[in-house]
Amino acid sequence: MSLFTIEHGKTAYRIDFAVYGSIVGVLAAVLLVAGPRDRQWEILVATLAGAFGWTFIEYALHRFVLHGLPPFSRWHAEHHDRPTALICAPTILSGTLIAGLVFLPAWLLADLWLACALTLGLLAGYLGYAVMHHATHHWRAGSDWARRRKHWHARHHHASAPGCYGVTTAFWDRVFGSTGRLPVAAHG
Repeated sequence: MSLFTIEHGKTAYRIDFAVYGSIVGVLAAVLLVAGPRDRQWEILVATLAGAFGWTFIEYALHRFVLHGLPPFSRWHAEHHDRPTALICAPTILSGTLIAGLVFLPAWLLADLWLACALTLGLLAGYLGYAVMHHATHHWRAGSDWARRRKHWHARHHHASAPGCYGVTTAFWDRVFGSTGRLPVAAHG
């Protein structure tokens, strides 16, 4: 098993969920139990900022990196060609990027507590994205929200014009006008 492959066996694919789920749980517990009581609101705001920030990162990565920047666009094309294949970013790559581009700069610019909170929010968003993306390709939608997300992502995969890059939310697609072409009946 290679640490740097984009297509995984079932065990390696599930490790990503386990690793990020564990980190989210541990960070949340540490912040709740050991975090400074006088800074709970700051920590909450940083966590929410990380989660909201993830939605933009998800959109930007999908639109501009996975659909525009080789070799990532070639790798992502594999996912479009085989949407039920177990294809995802290697955990070592995503973890290194999150640590190097989110946690460390936040720690240097703020402090350890806010860096942990911001990273917690971002990781919770990333984990939510990973679960939702898996669900859109492998599970039956059990709620109206999940059905809307599944339909939205199916439009991304099958639309004649590019769009619908957000998996967990359509917010940034609406902000940047990348909702793709809707069938005429849907405009009414």
